[in-house]
Amino acid sequence: MDDVVSTSVPERKRGSGVKMVYELLRDEILDLVLPPGSPIDEVQLAERFGMSRTPIREALVRLAGEGLIDTLPNRSTMVSNIDFLNLHTFFDALVLMYRVTTRLAAQYHRAEDLPVIRAHQARFAAAVEAQDALAMIATNAALHSAIAEAGRNPYYISLFNRLLSEGRRILRLYYQSYGDRLPQQFVDEHEDMIAAIEARDIEAADRLAKEHAEQIVRQIQTFFSRNERLDMKL
Repeated sequence: MDDVVSTSVPERKRGSGVKMVYELLRDEILDLVLPPGSPIDEVQLAERFGMSRTPIREALVRLAGEGLIDTLPNRSTMVSNIDFLNLHTFFDALVLMYRVTTRLAAQYHRAEDLPVIRAHQARFAAAVEAQDALAMIATNAALHSAIAEAGRNPYYISLFNRLLSEGRRILRLYYQSYGDRLPQQFVDEHEDMIAAIEARDIEAADRLAKEHAEQIVRQIQTFFSRNERLDMKL
C-alpha cells in the first residue's frame, strides 16, 4: 500500500502543475499579454513557476497542439503568429456558428436556460460599462456559449467554444481599436437576440445572429486593413 501512495501522489501534483502552467500561459497568449512572436523559454518558465522543466514541456506540447505556440527549426519556441491570410475561413465558421446556435436556442431552449443567458448578458453589459476589455471578451464568450448550450447540440457547442476561444486574440486587437470602449450597440444586439430566443422566433433569431456576426466581421476586417500594425508579423 505504501508504494501505491508514494507513486500516485506525485502524479497528481505533476498533473495539476501541467494544468496550471497550461491555463496561465494559454490565457496570457490569448489575451496578448504574450504577443505573437514572443519567445518561450522553458528554463525561465521553470524558474517562474518553481517546478521542473517536465511539466513545463508538457504544457507547451498542449499549447502547440492548439496552434498557440510554434517550435522553429533551430528548436526555439515562440508564440504563434495570427494567420491573417486565412482569417476568412475563421470568419465563415464563426458567422455560421452564431447563426446555428442562436437558431437552435430559440427552438430548443428550456425555461431554466433563460436566467443563465440573461445573467451572462448582464455581466457583459457591466464589462462594457466598465470598459474592461478582457472582461468583455470573457463575458461575451460565456454568453454565446450559454446560448449554444440552450440549443442542445454538443457538436455545435464544442465547435463554437473552440472558435470563441481561438478568436480571443483577434477580439483583443479589435477592442483596442475602440480604446476598449465598445458601443452600446453590442449590448442592444445581444438583447434583441435573447428576446428572439425567449419568443421562440427561430427565423428572427437566425437573422439577428447573422447580422450581429457579420457586422463584427466587417468591422474587424476594416480595422485590420487600416491598421499599420499589420506590417508586423502578428
